[in-house]
Amino acid sequence: MWVWILFIALIVIFLALDLGVFHKNDHVIKTKEAGIWTAIWITVALSFSGVIYWLFANGLVDNPTGLTPDNAVLKYITGYLIELSLSIDNVFVIAVIFTAFKVPSLYQHRVLFWGILGAILFRGLMIVFGVALINKFDWIIYVFGIFLLYTAFSMLKGANHQFDPKKSFVFRQIKKVYPITSSMHGHDFFIQRMGIRAATPLFVALVMIELTDVLFALDSIPAILAITSDPFIVFSSNILAILGLRSMYFLISRMLEKFRFINYSLVVILAFVGLKMLFSHQIELPEWVSLTVISVSLLTGVLASLAISEKGNEASAD
Repeated sequence: MWVWILFIALIVIFLALDLGVFHKNDHVIKTKEAGIWTAIWITVALSFSGVIYWLFANGLVDNPTGLTPDNAVLKYITGYLIELSLSIDNVFVIAVIFTAFKVPSLYQHRVLFWGILGAILFRGLMIVFGVALINKFDWIIYVFGIFLLYTAFSMLKGANHQFDPKKSFVFRQIKKVYPITSSMHGHDFFIQRMGIRAATPLFVALVMIELTDVLFALDSIPAILAITSDPFIVFSSNILAILGLRSMYFLISRMLEKFRFINYSLVVILAFVGLKMLFSHQIELPEWVSLTVISVSLLTGVLASLAISEKGNEASAD
């Protein structure tokens, strides 16, 4: 239990330093700054694999699935890469939400900070219930597998990108509870107007981001549960991937058109993980296979995007 307490305390410290020290004042996150922070979060997450090895080697954490230290590290890294790659699609939706509600770049980091804080709480609960379901009902893994295959098929058709926040059910419900101002009021989520508490577009964007993250967690958590049902590995890899989502958003959102084929990589990853779940009781793949499929899928998507983009530019130049 103390390992969980220390890990959660570490996350709280990271968040406090983020908002209270490094991003105390609202400012526009430039690409260079986003790149540096993305590299820092990825380095922290990958370095944590050393902690995973040490914990499992010394029996300092519960090991209900009987993992060796080497296997634990491989599952942690694979799970982290899955969460990180699936976050790319989340970036697209966040960009749509910010555009729809005209959230200035100056305040986007603040919205994402509180959004990710809520995402950590929601995902923690979903992980606990997901692990409990798999441990109690073996057949639930087939349900997760079919769901991931359906999600991959929907993503292939482009269904996930047909999204207008202002026409959503959630937006209509928020308007019933709070009047919504038409303009920003600094970085405030609420204002008092003529004795009435009104929500600003920042609050609406925050709620939309929270709820869309819950929807994306319905994909990502079953995906990582296909790799391992060890609760500490699932939780730590998931949370460390979320912590890097803010900086990754500011880095990738400006390059979404350039890396337009990355969604096909996500389709391959989700389909692979879904099939792995469906055949988990018949075929046991070595962990390096999963890691290779995920890495090659992402790399192929990036390289294809760059190559095809360059050819397109050359054609237009001619």
